[in-house]
Amino acid sequence: MPVPARRSLAALTAAGLLSFGLVACGSGEDDAGDPGKPGDKTITVYSGRNENLVKPLLDRFTQQTGITVKTRYATTAQLAAQLLEEGDKSPADAFFAQDAGALGAVAKRDLFAPLPAADLEKVPQAYRARNGQWVGVSARSRTLAYNVDQVPAAELPKSVFELTDPKWKGKVGIAPTNASFQAFVTAIRVQHGDQKAKDFLAGLKANEPQIRDNNVKIVEDVDKGTIPVGLVNHYYVGEIAKEKGTTPDGLKAKLHFFPGGDTGALVNVAGVGVLKRSAEDPDTRAFIDFLLNPESQKYFAEQTFEYPVVSGVAAPAGVPPLADLDSPDIDLNDLDTLDATITLIKDSGLVP
Repeated sequence: MPVPARRSLAALTAAGLLSFGLVACGSGEDDAGDPGKPGDKTITVYSGRNENLVKPLLDRFTQQTGITVKTRYATTAQLAAQLLEEGDKSPADAFFAQDAGALGAVAKRDLFAPLPAADLEKVPQAYRARNGQWVGVSARSRTLAYNVDQVPAAELPKSVFELTDPKWKGKVGIAPTNASFQAFVTAIRVQHGDQKAKDFLAGLKANEPQIRDNNVKIVEDVDKGTIPVGLVNHYYVGEIAKEKGTTPDGLKAKLHFFPGGDTGALVNVAGVGVLKRSAEDPDTRAFIDFLLNPESQKYFAEQTFEYPVVSGVAAPAGVPPLADLDSPDIDLNDLDTLDATITLIKDSGLVP
């Protein structure tokens, strides 16, 4: 797609994201294509959520409603970049993102339509956009996964910033191209300022972290003892346990929730926004309603091990209740400067 000589924020953001090693948008078996028409029983969803995690849920939506879902799967950052490049020409009806920061970045470009109040009111204010343009559908906490045989509980850090101490050199797994890590770094910038974020990233780099492509690989290696600890979202321990046919109690990888409102305990959401072209599309509205209904919220708790955001649905087993987490006082609406965060991560040298 040609880029105008005078580059817009959208183009700059997209260029930064794409040069971050996120070049091509992959897709699942239901690739997105030309935009459909309202009420044609077909919607196009750009999904930054992993296909293995959410495709069964999207298939259930189709089975229950008769609405076909064309899905483009890629990382949340890739798809945010693509939406910024496509603008109002995008074929997407909805953006199903892994984190609030990417949703905010797209909303800042005025690409989303306000969601119906009936949907917004199902979710606590902390987990939706101030302007009503996106809504969280599940929540997760940043944690430190650790191998119980290698790291005694008494030696676990009280703050994520302690991981730059030389005692952790070569021992910390991170996934710097992952949307959740990027949102976490943005949270440091919001809570402590850009210099603190730069210093933290520089400290990590100097400590020779174990770079992995994603959270799954980090938890797998922590469980095997290849690396002692890793920064991940809480639900990946449940996911790996499920794949192994056991429960989290059966793994060597355990979860440490940072105390004291530490930035390392950020609670973020996966969420969804509707593109303006689909504001009045009944099929897209049905999709939002579906993600927030009790059955889907139960799916997130039981199948992907995330926290439901709609009241009345039980939390996943084996983790503290969402209300009991000692998370930092950060407004998720402020995590929308994804481009600046990616520049910091690139400049730190954590990504080649």
